[in-house]
Amino acid sequence: MVEPAHSTFILGGQRSGKSRWAELLSRDWLAAAPVHRAVMIATGQACDEEMRERIARHQSDRADRVPGMVTVEEPRALVDALRRHSDPQTLVIVDCLTLWLTNLMMPAATAQVLPEADVLAAGEALCDAIATATGPVVLVGNEIGLGVIPMGSEVRAFVDTLGRLNQRVAASCQRVTLMAAGLPLTLKDET
Repeated sequence: MVEPAHSTFILGGQRSGKSRWAELLSRDWLAAAPVHRAVMIATGQACDEEMRERIARHQSDRADRVPGMVTVEEPRALVDALRRHSDPQTLVIVDCLTLWLTNLMMPAATAQVLPEADVLAAGEALCDAIATATGPVVLVGNEIGLGVIPMGSEVRAFVDTLGRLNQRVAASCQRVTLMAAGLPLTLKDET
């Protein structure tokens, strides 16, 4: 059994096994005690058909792998959702920080783009919510800064902001795991 830390940050590339690792932690948490609960705060939005299919597939797979986990959809008000669901008997998974940041910086047509200062403040509020959570928190995010430098200024700004967010969240968490090819590599463990 994998013991969750008070706060865990799992990052890696697309299809690296990040979400599955978080689900493994929640499955083990649920099996450890009958009073344990698990809540997934999902930040993705179904803005097109491919994303709707992707979300439906994730929901189906998650229901098969971790039938006791509850999913809460929250694309933007992540800090409020984390605070609302944090409880000593509840493992909260946030999947994923990259989509949350996308929803703040490059939202769907119906939402307002947050100014850079507000995005930075949201990141700081998230780190505060992680530190003050009363139960275990697992955050999932993408490491996208390993590839080529994007051509557009908006995309470069997003990559830079995500890199800074990842650094702040990693500093706030007790455990940081990098996933590659489905294998976990512990970068930090202060448990």
